[in-house]
Amino acid sequence: METSVPNTLSKKERLCGKTAISRLLAEGKHGSVPGMRYLCLNGTGDQHIRMMVSVPKKFFKRAVKRNLLKRRIRESWRRQKHDLFIKEGMDILFMYPSKEILSYEEIYTAIGEIISKLNRRYGGEAE
Repeated sequence: METSVPNTLSKKERLCGKTAISRLLAEGKHGSVPGMRYLCLNGTGDQHIRMMVSVPKKFFKRAVKRNLLKRRIRESWRRQKHDLFIKEGMDILFMYPSKEILSYEEIYTAIGEIISKLNRRYGGEAE
C-alpha cells in the first residue's frame, strides 16, 4: 500500500527565525522567472524544504492586496511542492516583483517553473 504525502503547509515547512532568514539572504542564490523572483539556499542541514513569501509594501500599500498575493503564492507552492526532489534541506524565499496583480493561474505556472529550475540546478530526480 502506497503512503501519500499530506498536501499541507505545516509549521516545519515555513521559514522563520532571524538567523535562518539572515543566512538565506546572505548566502542564497538568486533567480527569476516571468512574474516571480526567488532566493534559495540548498543544503541547510534540515530535512524539510522551508519557504517564505515576500510581497513589498512599496508596490501594494493595502494589506488586503499583499495578503491576497501571499495566499496565492503559498497555495501554488503547497500544491506543487511534491514536484521538488531535493534530498537535503532547502530554504526558499519567493519575492513578488511586479506592480500588477497576477491571476492564480499565472502565479501557479511561475512557481512550477521555479521548481523545475531548482530540480535542474540541484540535480533533483524522481525516485
